[in-house]
Amino acid sequence: MTDVAIVGGGTAGLSAALFTAKNGLDTVVFDTDETWMHKAHLFNYPGIRSISGSEFMSVTRGQVEDRGADLHGDEEVTAVEETDGGFRIETDDDEYEADYVVLATGADRSIAEELGCEIADDDTVDVNLSMETSVEGCYATGAMVRAEEWQAVIAAGDGGAAALDILSTEKGEHYHDFDTPADVPSLRSE
Repeated sequence: MTDVAIVGGGTAGLSAALFTAKNGLDTVVFDTDETWMHKAHLFNYPGIRSISGSEFMSVTRGQVEDRGADLHGDEEVTAVEETDGGFRIETDDDEYEADYVVLATGADRSIAEELGCEIADDDTVDVNLSMETSVEGCYATGAMVRAEEWQAVIAAGDGGAAALDILSTEKGEHYHDFDTPADVPSLRSE
């Protein structure tokens, strides 16, 4: 059983994976690489002067893998079901179990609807400030929770908010992910 299963490997999903994997939670990301980011060019994203969406995705995937997440590219999730201890994630290839699930499937709300997540009047998935849905342990991010407010930096924040809530729950206190230069291996003096 994995700690966190993330359905969707765009900006929101990879942001969530970065935080959870970096902080010691066993994290798996299921991705079919159909993100809208391949159509984007970022020059309005903090810390980035100018980068194609595809290059940004490649760099971010590498960063997430470096922090320990397991990326399952081209493994489409066909169903997510609630279980007594968390969730069962089904793909055409296999079944997985996880304590938490983060839905990061762009505007596709079908898995959230099938799972029984409440839907708001504007047809978005209803979430709290931490991105948790009405289904305990299930989080929704990005375009599925925002009517027509689709922006990479917002999606990354949604993924980060979901991850920090999961980390806070797991650690039993509000968790803050804050690194200093001493935490970065390449900056440490030898």
